[in-house]
Amino acid sequence: MPLPPLVSDLTGFDLLLSVARLGSVGRAAQEHRVSQPAASARLRRLERTLGLTLLHRGPRGSTLTAHGALVADWARAALDAAAALAEGVGTLRTAAEGRLLIAASQTVAEYLLPGWLVAIRAGHPTLTVALQAANSAAVAALVLSGDADLGFVEGPDLPAGLHASPVATDRLVAVVAPGHAWTRRRRGIPPSELASTPLVAREALSGTRRALEAALRTHGLDTLAPPLLELSSTTAIKHAVAAGSGPAVLSSLAVTTELAAGTLVEVPIPGVRLERSLRAVWPTGHQLSGPAHDLYLIARRRPQ
Repeated sequence: MPLPPLVSDLTGFDLLLSVARLGSVGRAAQEHRVSQPAASARLRRLERTLGLTLLHRGPRGSTLTAHGALVADWARAALDAAAALAEGVGTLRTAAEGRLLIAASQTVAEYLLPGWLVAIRAGHPTLTVALQAANSAAVAALVLSGDADLGFVEGPDLPAGLHASPVATDRLVAVVAPGHAWTRRRRGIPPSELASTPLVAREALSGTRRALEAALRTHGLDTLAPPLLELSSTTAIKHAVAAGSGPAVLSSLAVTTELAAGTLVEVPIPGVRLERSLRAVWPTGHQLSGPAHDLYLIARRRPQ
């Protein structure tokens, strides 16, 4: 319920208690780090609000009137309660800022977040971070439910209720084993062939798979061939492709080492825009603060 107007501002009552204890408006003003005229004005405003004379003012100091003594006695309990409230909220904030719950898609969790977390620990050395890696749809659900303070997704679509802000860019690449027939196609393969070829892929709700579907949809290719294999991790997909199971489309961040070593080979897909935005997500209308806000800023500024 709303506070009654007579007691909606406790500052004047706090000043009155200081005058009662110190015997002087001037000394009370010093304790509250305000000027004496400002303290006097605040006390007179309190008297006008209450319709009571609270102080006897004299050349040797100020003393409380009978009404002032009663008001001060009643106010003391309210101010003690306000101090307890402030201390409790402060304790909760300290505890909340000591633990950060993050949900991130596989690509971000494996290839970007480790560097981001090293950076945030420099500013928050006692911070405890709990990371849950999942597909983009699951990340969105964790953030919406409040089970994650901040999420990072790679998929193109998001449910209602989430605010999204780009933090990095990524490029999808088609990869095969060194002996695959596509490695002899110097000009690459057309989008239609990619769409009709069974791939080694993540589950249907993964951000990588949905981003590929969205890219091919711009070429009038509304469906992909059923997956050759459907695996739950990028590492498992890379091993399967390198063993010769079939092609895959993966984040360029995930295959840098394998492409350099020659265990995987990139196959061009001319005309298909496979760049995508990696985004931080949090509930709409919510303002990031503390370590969550700091991590978001690190993700935006840190080079990939």
